[in-house]
Amino acid sequence: MQTNRITDGIIRLAAITSIACTALIGGAGVAAADEWPPEPTQPSPTAPYETKNFLTPTDLAYWNPLDTRSRLTSPYGTSTRIVCTGFHGVTYGCWQADRDGNPHKLIALPFNFPAITGSAQPGGGASHYIYPGLG
Repeated sequence: MQTNRITDGIIRLAAITSIACTALIGGAGVAAADEWPPEPTQPSPTAPYETKNFLTPTDLAYWNPLDTRSRLTSPYGTSTRIVCTGFHGVTYGCWQADRDGNPHKLIALPFNFPAITGSAQPGGGASHYIYPGLG
């Protein structure tokens, strides 16, 4: 009986996630290219860095509400260049290249949906980033 409740809860969470993602994607339009974050002229702890350290919808852990790693909802997954800025484990912003290599600033959701934990971490914890035009 306990297993059925857990399974039902996971199914409900997946349905809510699906509805929320559909709402975010509903007003999708074409996004104009941005610029990559500038490289500092002096050594800086906030210098941009390349990363692919995101959970994407194709990863099972993306749907795990207890997994506090950052998420990315993008038509490119992590297959194109992603550059972020941050300091001491707190990410300030991220940009992702389109197929032509043009940068687009990712939109950070106010929380790491569908994660339900991690907000007590530095900077509010990991974030969920959305490719522009999807959110």
